[in-house]
Amino acid sequence: MRILIVCLLVLGLVAPATVRADDAAPRRTYGLSLLGKPKLPPDFPYFPYVNPDAPKGGEVALSVVGTFDSFNQFIVPGTAAADLGRLYDTLMISSADEASTSYGHLAKTIEIPADKSWVAFELRPEAHFNDGTPVTAEDVAWTFNTLREKGRPFYKQYYADVKDVTVEGPRRVVFHFSTNTNRELPMILGEMPVLPKHWWQGRDFSKPLTEPPLGSGPYRIGKFEFGRTVSYQRVPDWWAAKMPTGIGRFNFDVIRNEYFRDATVALEAFKAGSIDFRQENVAKQWATAYDFPAVQQGFVKKEEIKHHLPTGMQGFAMNTRRAIFKDPRVRQALTWAYDFEWANKNLFYSAYTRTKSYFSNSDLASSGIPEGDELTLLNKYRDKLPPELFTKPFELPVTDGSGNDRKELKVALGLLEQAGWKVKDLKLVDPQGNQMSFEIVLDEPAFERVALPYVQNLARLGIDAHVRTVDPAQYQRLMDNYDYDMTVAVFGESDSPGNEQVGYWTCGSAKQIGGDNTMGVCDPVVDALVNDLITAPSRERLITVAHALDRTLLWGWYMVPHWHLGAVRVAYWDRFARPSVPIRAGLDFNTWWLDAKKAAVTDPQRSHGP
Repeated sequence: MRILIVCLLVLGLVAPATVRADDAAPRRTYGLSLLGKPKLPPDFPYFPYVNPDAPKGGEVALSVVGTFDSFNQFIVPGTAAADLGRLYDTLMISSADEASTSYGHLAKTIEIPADKSWVAFELRPEAHFNDGTPVTAEDVAWTFNTLREKGRPFYKQYYADVKDVTVEGPRRVVFHFSTNTNRELPMILGEMPVLPKHWWQGRDFSKPLTEPPLGSGPYRIGKFEFGRTVSYQRVPDWWAAKMPTGIGRFNFDVIRNEYFRDATVALEAFKAGSIDFRQENVAKQWATAYDFPAVQQGFVKKEEIKHHLPTGMQGFAMNTRRAIFKDPRVRQALTWAYDFEWANKNLFYSAYTRTKSYFSNSDLASSGIPEGDELTLLNKYRDKLPPELFTKPFELPVTDGSGNDRKELKVALGLLEQAGWKVKDLKLVDPQGNQMSFEIVLDEPAFERVALPYVQNLARLGIDAHVRTVDPAQYQRLMDNYDYDMTVAVFGESDSPGNEQVGYWTCGSAKQIGGDNTMGVCDPVVDALVNDLITAPSRERLITVAHALDRTLLWGWYMVPHWHLGAVRVAYWDRFARPSVPIRAGLDFNTWWLDAKKAAVTDPQRSHGP
């Protein structure tokens, strides 16, 4: 990620109010953008995509598939409730309509020196926790140190380039960096939720939390029953309600999350009126499951809201910690055994586009063969990369969709034979005569319809693959301990990838319990490219390195790529209103509100009421 450009000469910060003559002096700003200059001026009254006069009130019920037994989402132990971020404010708030841009929230100003060796946040004097206690620089420093020492491995990786944090006053906190080349660090720190040090004293942060925590955010926890339901109640005297970053947002008095163990049951609850709003990520259900009377009568609305976001990568992820997946030729063969065209036509109603990049739907996606600066960069590692990477565009098999993909399976079998496997008595066996066998672990039954046809195709190669669906809590434990062969993984990306890539792909993250390196990627070339990505001095260089990293990951064949969609699919009972301004993110439910007139018409039509 990148820090915004100043005066087109020195990469640093915007100085909206004061610009010192001495270019070496620190510059102060109200917002940061990693792709240029923030679009909004210093005195913007509110985000342009909200309704500043949106009425407050009402209750909305949402569904969550899974369970929960903790209110501490920052640690590995326990299963945390969904949406706990509603409880906490952050130093800065991201704009839903700008790429990689944030504005001061808890922080009134952000200060960075010309050499980019530190960042200072000056807190707003009016900021306070929901018990009336002021949010202080000491709270910020304590939060940072606690997350890095006791939080999930993600935090240690994400904050790795921060040398230390110092408190220089009641409201001024300074983070010193161990390098001045990691240009996203100020925004990374700005995303950090600030926790109340005084509330946590006497409590063990490393253990699951069973009492509602204190925050400074727009909601607090109300009624709850572990594993079943939790309500978030709007804080009526939220300190930021009249701030530019708070106006027009968080309009519902109560947001209630109802938990279901099965996605099908959650959908039926929506149809019955027990759930108000849902996002749909199953193409078959979107095409066939929403033709019920409330939709036909107009009481339930169904929309595809376009977005302009990078779509990242989803796919069947192979755990290379398992011996069976060590050889990239085996991983490539398993990729060629997946018939996307058949699945798209028969399972997804031709709704999706095949994903061919870890940075899909963005200018960071690689294509063709490496050229120019990317080729120069990759040439440094030529002896450690597949020769084909330099001579062939990366491609995935394309079938005719008939289900008869003999040509692709023949290619897969050839790769397996090169890796030492052969077919004997209709079984694919290794030199010792052991059949290739592995398990695909899923956390919801709905995805079985995707995995089972893939298993059938693998059986045609003599592979004994089978599917196991477990409950969400067990699934999380398996993921945290890397106790799986293959699973479905999703790697989200932004316009400015940076420190999160360390957790995704590097050797240092491959063995950390509860980490994000699902496939166990450990390649010195990938490590070097991730470092180059984080320290890229310009947008142009960032794109070059992203192309190289993308290409290297693709040719590692760590995943069987799935698909992506350039829209958000939502269905909701017609009791809401929202701003009419389209936004880059497509959907920001925090800007919606209850329309009393619509609700008066719609609510009586629901079987179970709102």
